[in-house]
Amino acid sequence: MVQRRLMVPLALLVLAALACGGSTGPKVLFKDDFSSTGSGWGRNEDETALSEYRDDQYVLEVYETGWMIWNNPEEGGMSNTHATVTITNEGTAQDPTFGLICNYVDENAFYFLGLGPDGYYGIARVEGDDNVFLTDPENDGWLLSEDLDINAASYKVEAICAADGTLTLIVNGAEIASVQDDAYTEGDVGLFAQSFEEVPVEVHFDDLTVIEIPAAEE
Repeated sequence: MVQRRLMVPLALLVLAALACGGSTGPKVLFKDDFSSTGSGWGRNEDETALSEYRDDQYVLEVYETGWMIWNNPEEGGMSNTHATVTITNEGTAQDPTFGLICNYVDENAFYFLGLGPDGYYGIARVEGDDNVFLTDPENDGWLLSEDLDINAASYKVEAICAADGTLTLIVNGAEIASVQDDAYTEGDVGLFAQSFEEVPVEVHFDDLTVIEIPAAEE
């Protein structure tokens, strides 16, 4: 089921190549290229948002300002994860944010790690109706980064949620932020998109892979 939240206004870890003979590589916990509409994400639509499979991608749209929506494959039970997805911003809104969710317990308890095409980023913990921005504890909002490409054709987004509470956001191969928080240690993965002052928001996701972080990288 697509989830949504009314937003309150608010202002590298790279996997090492496994060269040893006989290694099977990192354990894949979940993988989806969205070519099958039966892979667990589903389709939902109302006056505020839409989520659906489209052209071998998964699409989230937002029609109302100040809203965050997300969806999960309802896998659950994942921990110590490194998720990667390709994201394109297809809507006319120039100020959305989008990204990955990890350690999703329920709609009131999870982490989201993301960015916007205007150069803003954030890592946050959801606590009920509150979003606690771990990347900006003083102002509790999104931050501007000089390391993000503005209006890129696409973004390869990685979210590392390690067993020790390290949460890392990587975009197009560059580490954007890393924080420490261990309130939630396991759960589902997910995708999110949110609007601010402009709509419609339309975000496309492709080639999602979630692996277990190898012991040497913890």
